[in-house]
Order: sequence, then structure tokens, then C-alpha cells
Amino acid sequence: MADSAHAVLTGTQRSGPAPGYRLGPEDRGGALLAAVAAAFTLAQLLLVRPGMGLGWDETVYVSQVSPHAPAAFFSAPRARGISWLVAPVASWSSSTALLRVYLAVLSGLALYLALRVWRHAFPPRVLALAGALFATLWVTLFYGPQAMPNYWVAIGALACAGCFLRARHDRRDRAALAGLAGAAALMAVMRPMDAVWVVLPLLVLAALERRGRPLAALLAGVAAGSAPWVIEAYTGYGGLLRRLSDGSAIQGGLGWHLAVADQLRSLGGRTLCRPCTGAMPHPVVTAWWYVLPLLALLGLVVALRARRTPPTLVALACAATAAFPYLFLIGYAAPRFLLPAYALLALPVADALVHLVRKPDGQWRPLVLSLVALGLAGHLVVQYAVLAHTVQRTTADRRAWAATAADLHRLGVRPPCLLTGEEAIPIAFYTGCGSAATDGPNANTTRADIERTAGRLPVATLTPLDGAPPAYARTWPSHRSGDLRLYLGPRARGNTGP
Repeated sequence: MADSAHAVLTGTQRSGPAPGYRLGPEDRGGALLAAVAAAFTLAQLLLVRPGMGLGWDETVYVSQVSPHAPAAFFSAPRARGISWLVAPVASWSSSTALLRVYLAVLSGLALYLALRVWRHAFPPRVLALAGALFATLWVTLFYGPQAMPNYWVAIGALACAGCFLRARHDRRDRAALAGLAGAAALMAVMRPMDAVWVVLPLLVLAALERRGRPLAALLAGVAAGSAPWVIEAYTGYGGLLRRLSDGSAIQGGLGWHLAVADQLRSLGGRTLCRPCTGAMPHPVVTAWWYVLPLLALLGLVVALRARRTPPTLVALACAATAAFPYLFLIGYAAPRFLLPAYALLALPVADALVHLVRKPDGQWRPLVLSLVALGLAGHLVVQYAVLAHTVQRTTADRRAWAATAADLHRLGVRPPCLLTGEEAIPIAFYTGCGSAATDGPNANTTRADIERTAGRLPVATLTPLDGAPPAYARTWPSHRSGDLRLYLGPRARGNTGP
């Protein structure tokens, strides 16, 4: 009778939910994740200031698709994924605020979709808490709206591991296989080597269990995402081995380096710690970093007792391999490098916290709940303080670049033009000029080429106030702009009209 009644009711069209309709567990879980993603997007817009200018690396990536300035030199380690991601906005608009809003909305949507992949493995409250823990880290908030690849590798890692588990559980889940290939491709098109490290445990597990479809999807995704980088290696860098060698040299020579202390130093808001010297941040700033692995291991214990170990083990294994090269194989640090590891570790950490505050029968543990809430509140305060300091300092640096660009325009350096020397790459983008270097990781020209260019275009060489200009610019008149001295070539000096 109940089935018959249901059949009759389903044949009647309704314009909305029946009276007394309540959200089911899946609907409530989706709403929780949507709320976390929306809050993440809003926090980016409020705390990271959409008007904050583009950073050094951002100008390189954006210049590849922007008509605002010539494309900056694209060094061997870089991949073009983030340039393609920003192209829908940067290819026609020079508005940094519009680009920030676009990336903030896109990053919130991506977080929501990546968390939803794990619905089969963790309860909604665990996923929502995991998303909140990851989204409230200062480094996540800072890089979510930036034209940088690391956040997108983190999203790809989270989605890739979740889709792998779904495909492992149900061989007929074609959506999971497609998501697995797509997430692997996303990581690879952003940072090919990062993708390899993240998927390594998945490849091993798929091979050991002889799961051909997930293995093929992973390999296809990594290959498809890496293909542009590999092809470009042969067309512009002298071959794949040469590009890998040049990339290693630019990064200081990949090899055994203990960079754990460097990563700790970067937690105080140092977006690039190279060379990574100086005092450690206050223990309050770094405390969460020590607690993180302990809670992740507790999450593994919880999973073992609940007999749902594979999801937690996969998340931990992928987090470990994602973090390994940046903790032990590179001689400097940047907090964004560990974003994929943080995204994956958030899952077992959230599982551990939920286990701590709830009894097996679902009742709250009031004392533990109070302590955990107090700890999380303190953690949020610290993250906000670091974020605010980082945004303030970064904004000041980028305003200084914009001021130097204005001075260059006033002195007659207008497009088409060329800048060389100190901080030439970002300032050139702000000025609308090309940039050039005769040595260092961004070397792309010779002294003779610069001298020839100075005879037909406005050229300026930038040096620190206490620095000496290159030989070709020693006779050029100079002007001070902030902490820089600007040496103007002959064409710039003859183009000083309003």
C-alpha cells in the first residue's frame, strides 16, 4: 500500500515541497558545504582587498594573456595553467579588482565541489569543518583570490584523492573516473611536478590492487595536463631534460635540503623565504603547525576504530608526498607550497575534532567542546592577525611599484618601452613595458640588445639607491623613485612631454 500510494503521489506534479517538507541528510550536508564555501569567498573579498595590486609572480602569469603589457619572461619551472585560468578576465580587462573578485568566487565554488566529492567517506559535519579549517588558514585566504597556481593544485589534490576513492569503491562510477582524470589534469596544468608527487600514492595503490580504470584515468589526466609543459620544453627550452635542469637550477638546485625550519619561519607572513634567515615567529603563530600532525594521526586512530581506514590513509599519504619535496628537497620556503598538504590533512583533523567533542552515542562532551572551541577561536585570531599584517605589507609594496610606474610615465617612459634591473618584471607590468635581464633566473637578452633597443624605444634601468648601474647605463641621467634609482635611456629623455 505504501508503495502504491508513493506511485500515485509521484505522478502528481508539485511546484514546491510538500507541507512539512524537511531537508534530508544529503541536502543538509550540501547546504553546510555551500555555507562554508560562501563564507570563504566573502572572507577573501573582505580581508584580502580586491584592489590589492598584482604581485611579482602574478604579473608574469597575467602578462601572458593581458593586452596591458608585453608578456614577461616565462622561466623554466613555470606552467601556463594559471594564465589560462585568468584569461576570461585578464584578456580584456586590466582591472585587478575584477580579477580578484572572479578568482575569489571561482575558488569558493571549487572548494565546494572538491569537498562534495568526499561525501561517501565522511559525514557532512566533518567535511564542513574540514573545509572551514582549510579556508580559514591565512595562506589559503591570501592565495585564493591571487593569480597563483598553488591553491588550484590543492583543490585538484583534494578532488583527485576523493574521486579515486569513489572509483575504487564502485568500478561503474564513470563520473568518479572523469573527475579523477580532470582533477589530475588540473594539478598538472598548474604545476606538473606537484601533480606527480600528489598522485604517487594513488598510482601505487591502483597498481597494487590491479585497478586498471583508476590507474588509466590518473595517468591520462597527468599526461594531458603536463602535455603543454612538455611540448613547450621542446619548442622553447631545448628539450625536456634541459627544462628540468634549468628549473632545478632556478630553484637553487633540487636535492636533499632540510626546509622544515624554513617553512616554520614563513608562517609569520613571509610570502617568500629566500634566503630563509632571521628569527622564528612567535610560538603562538607556529603552534598550529605542531598540533596539525598530531590531530591528523588521531584522525587515523578514529578511522581505524570505526573501520573506515582507506579514506583517511589516502588523504594522509597524498598529503605526505605533496609536502615531501617542499620540506626536504628545496632550499627555501613559501607557505603556499604546502597548501595541497593542508587541504588533505584537514579531513582527518576535522574527523579527530568531531570525535573529541562527541561521545559514541552522539552526545556532546561539554568540557572538551569548550576547550576545542577556545583553541579554534585562538587559532582564528592568530590567522587573522598574520593575514592582516601580510596584506598590509604586500599592499604597500605593490603601491610602491605603482608609484614608480607613475614616475616612469612622468619621465617619458611609456609603451612601447623596456625596463631592466631591480624589480623590473613587476614594475614593467605596472608601467606597460616589456622587461629584460642579462643574467639571473630571468635572463632573456644581452647587453647589445638592450643598447640597440635604447636607441629606438624608451628604456629605463632600475637599481637600488646604493647600487651601481650596468656599464651601458652609467652615463644616463638618473632620478630617484622611492627606494629605487631610475636611469633613463636617450629615447626616454627625449619623450618627457605630458
